[in-house]
Amino acid sequence: MSTKHRSQTGTRLPDPNFVHPEVIAPETTAGKALRYVNAAIRISIGWVFLWAFIDKVWGFGFATPTAKAWINGGSPTTGFLKGATGPLASTYHSMSGQSWADWLFMAGLLGIGLALVLGVGMRIAAAAGSLLLVLMWSAELPLQNNPFMDEHLVYAMVLVALALAGAGRTVGLGRQWERLSFVQRNGWLK
Repeated sequence: MSTKHRSQTGTRLPDPNFVHPEVIAPETTAGKALRYVNAAIRISIGWVFLWAFIDKVWGFGFATPTAKAWINGGSPTTGFLKGATGPLASTYHSMSGQSWADWLFMAGLLGIGLALVLGVGMRIAAAAGSLLLVLMWSAELPLQNNPFMDEHLVYAMVLVALALAGAGRTVGLGRQWERLSFVQRNGWLK
């Protein structure tokens, strides 16, 4: 690989795509530990999304009673959205129990959960997960225990940090995913 290329004026410039090996720092013990901690956080948050999907579909009696499971005719959005308060309450109440809202919500839970657990599509998972969490946060306004901060916003920020850190590459399929030609052509899929 050449380390020089010509500018429009003919001047030879360093190749911006070439990384000199001496610039790449060796991984430290702390850096390696951080990669594994990030992977554990990624998988844990992914499981939170996946479990919400599983429990809402089959109603294992944790957050969703069997009688209100989606497969038994229950609506996965009704309970939460009917309880919405604050300035957006009427908007969320009108979405409650709507078929399109149920399907979109459940597809989001499943897709975000699977992507995080597998470590693939971290950018999309972080964006979609953060959006879902911020919408859930807005449905609970005004908050009871803090003027503006709750776990939804914290999780959203953690998802963004995990995507930026490339957390899907450790204990996940992120490295293999990022080598796929369609992912390389479309960086937003990383």
